[in-house]
Amino acid sequence: MRAIFLHQIKTIAHFPPRRRVVVTGLGIVSPLGTGTETAWRNLLKGHCGIVPLDTNEYSKLPCRIAGIIPTDNNEIVSKALSKSNLRAMAPATALALVATSEALKDANWLTESDIEKENTGVAIGMGMIDLKDVCDTNDALKQGYNKVSPFFVPRILPNMAAGHISIKYGFRGPNHSVSTACATGAHSIGDAFRFIRNGDADIMVCGGAEACISPLAIAGFSRLRALSTSFNDTPTKASRPFDNKREGFVMGEGAAIVILEEYEHALKRNAKMYAEILGYGLSGDASHITTPREDGSGAILSMHRALQDAGLDKEEITFINAHATSTPVGDGIESTAIKTLFKDHSSKISVTSTKGAHGHLLGAAGNLEAVFTILSCYHGELPPTLNLEEPVDDLNYVAKVPRNWDNSRRIALKNSFGFGGTNATLCIAQL
Repeated sequence: MRAIFLHQIKTIAHFPPRRRVVVTGLGIVSPLGTGTETAWRNLLKGHCGIVPLDTNEYSKLPCRIAGIIPTDNNEIVSKALSKSNLRAMAPATALALVATSEALKDANWLTESDIEKENTGVAIGMGMIDLKDVCDTNDALKQGYNKVSPFFVPRILPNMAAGHISIKYGFRGPNHSVSTACATGAHSIGDAFRFIRNGDADIMVCGGAEACISPLAIAGFSRLRALSTSFNDTPTKASRPFDNKREGFVMGEGAAIVILEEYEHALKRNAKMYAEILGYGLSGDASHITTPREDGSGAILSMHRALQDAGLDKEEITFINAHATSTPVGDGIESTAIKTLFKDHSSKISVTSTKGAHGHLLGAAGNLEAVFTILSCYHGELPPTLNLEEPVDDLNYVAKVPRNWDNSRRIALKNSFGFGGTNATLCIAQL
């Protein structure tokens, strides 16, 4: 028995140390603008990308606002969403390609080496398919079988953003896609983090994309009573996370891509490093298809597991970029979870939700907000929660204006929660 025990100890002692994972590239297409620097600066300035949906097809719907990507003088996005491009791919895939191009250039990772391409993977998700494409194709079928595009099925597959990026750049590492509703983007980054940590890849292109704003999607979420409906005339006031006047979220569109890289690999090529991913936590509410558990236990488990994975004490966290979507139920439950887990330390944690500025990007929410969290770690600036006038409680919210983040080592959590009770938390730190 003793021999077996000693053998087990010896085996464990020979496990290799966990590989460190850092962020070396970022790319954004969002309601706050195209390009990481543009979106980040607009966020800190308090800009809001939520605008009216003023065409006739939305006129009879209770919600007539959304976070729309600005296309004026934006040739990159206009070209990506051209008719010729959209014959073969969904709008979300086209946006993911734009954000990926920026992120790869930022990381200086445009390799021609076969070995390096084999060690580079892709993990990009999508929360919803383009419902308009489905409706238009159904109308086409009524005119005749030959009117159905041969690209229809590839266009609506959620993994096609990952597929197109892998094909375009020749990346032959893990080719992975996540579709976990509003937690998609965070799960994609977390899974990619584990792929690198476990030795499946040296570099991962990861994130999410969403472009499903349409009358049917707005009508569907409105019937769920999930959307804001009282601010159609003042759209920039509609998304108000953690505020007592919140009444529902505002749909948004866009894509955000993160380049994750094994630390020693990045060091050898002298890559710029924005931050380090320290941990990843997941949980399920096992409660309701759209509503989290009232006690916040799902969120608590997710955050706790991220801290365990990172090997951190709760007192080391000084910022949480919350999921908070501006719904009456969800925001309060997330606040309860933060207070329950962190107890007295919760008053020392700055909390923000950037959805007041760009709306809720569904499957691209967690990754866009993760990029903003990464930039907070890098620059030492905390973005504001817009429209936070009457906070739901006394948490240490970053309201209306940015705040300096002066801790000796900046360590944050990024929460993302989705319908079906799926939860993800990323632990992100300053290098």
